[in-house]
Order: sequence, then C-alpha cells, then structure tokens
Amino acid sequence: MNKHPEITDKTRQTFINVFCDLYSQKPIEKISIQEIANQSGYNRSTFYQYFTDIYELLDCVEERVLKSINEDMASREFSTHTFQDALQCLGNAEEISVLKALLGDYGSVHFVERLKREIPFERLIVDFPTNDVLAPYIIEFYISTLISMFRLWIRNGKDLSSEELVKLVDSLFANGITPYHIFGMVNPRVTDSNKK
Repeated sequence: MNKHPEITDKTRQTFINVFCDLYSQKPIEKISIQEIANQSGYNRSTFYQYFTDIYELLDCVEERVLKSINEDMASREFSTHTFQDALQCLGNAEEISVLKALLGDYGSVHFVERLKREIPFERLIVDFPTNDVLAPYIIEFYISTLISMFRLWIRNGKDLSSEELVKLVDSLFANGITPYHIFGMVNPRVTDSNKK
C-alpha cells in the first residue's frame, strides 16, 4: 500500500496535465508514452504504474470530466436560464484545459457523443414533450448546437463573457440568424443596437 497517497495523486495528475496539453496540440495517435513521461519528469515505467496505455489515460480523463459535470448538474436546481446552467456545469468541470483538449481540434467525436449521451441535457429544455416523434431530432439539434457553441467559445479563449454567450445562444434559438446576417451583409440594426 502506498504510504504517500498525495504523491501518487500528484504524479497521476501530472501525467493527465501533460497528456491534455499534448492532446490539445495534436491527435492522440501522434502522442507517445515516452513523450508524456519525458514532459512529466518521470520515466515510462512510472507511467505504466498508473495507466496501461494512452487510451486508458484518455478514458480516465473523460470519466472524470463526465462525473464532474453529472455531479454538478445533479446538485443544482435549474433556473429559467437553462443554457447558462449548462454553461456553468461545463465550465466548472475539472479544469477548463481538460475540456479544451477533449473538445478541441484533436478531441474525438467519441467524447462528444458520450457527452451528449451521458449528460442529461434534455433537462435543460423546459416543458418539452418527450413523447413527440420529433423530440429526438429537436433534442439532438439543441444539444449539438450548445456543445458546438461551447467548443468555439473555449477555442476562442472565452472572448465573450458567459452572459454574452448565453444571450447570443438564446437569441439564435429564438430568432435564428436573420437578425444578425441578411444576404451576406451584417444587419445594421443589430450592429447599432449592440453599440448602445
């Protein structure tokens, strides 16, 4: 039995941090255990004390994020600003750098599908008739849009405040893109109203 669990946790977290940093820069197939070990300051044999391979490490990272989001969603009562609640749950999950790696350019579609399947985002749609034949399509559109907008926001370094992002998403769901863009030209009314 390990007499120093804090050292064990720190070592494991170091491997996770280095992996996420690398995964945000290149595909998993281009990441080697040797590279993770070198950048972590450990040798390969230490890596194998924690993970059997890179894919087990990835699975560990995904599981921790999903668990964190699920726990956060389960512990809160959702307000009428349901997207804002989802945004906070996603933003609170582990460290944002982990989500940036998982949802980034090299993150897998597999994780996005797991996220959609395992996180009860449908709770965010108030008074939605789930027995309707169109329900799965509408839920898929809603969830995919939320995740895509969140991914872009993370990729852009949170260039909008969370309030601005929520307002934009709410407006797009309610009004579509027409108020923002008409036949290749930005709508001057929207631009002028945003300046006020």
